[in-house]
Amino acid sequence: MMKKILQHCLFCTSILFAGSMGSFTHAQNVAEKKPSRAQQLMGDVAPKMAQLTDDVLLGDVWERPQLSKRDRSLVTVSALVAMERPEQLRSHLRLARQNGVTEEELVETITQLAFYSGWPTAITAISIAREVFKEGK
Repeated sequence: MMKKILQHCLFCTSILFAGSMGSFTHAQNVAEKKPSRAQQLMGDVAPKMAQLTDDVLLGDVWERPQLSKRDRSLVTVSALVAMERPEQLRSHLRLARQNGVTEEELVETITQLAFYSGWPTAITAISIAREVFKEGK
């Protein structure tokens, strides 16, 4: 059950961050009455899912003070590596860098995960990290 909940949360997060990596924040979208990325991607088909993504995942969970956005990014990247979610990993590696996680820390995280989630999983994640890191240079 917990795995399904985590997968659902990661899916919602990845949808939001899959496109442009945040030229507007959730709060800016709400204040300016612009459709959020979730609304753009799924609001016509699944309006409740888009609303939950905006209100609960982004408006509440990502804003909770108990973990910094930097720490939330590390947790999310770790889960995506372990669950072998390469497309979502790309966008969350970008977001992690925006949230202050260094490339060195991301590589170290993936290296640590190699021993817990599997060597092939980590090799794939390193390949994706290489691509994302080249974008920023």
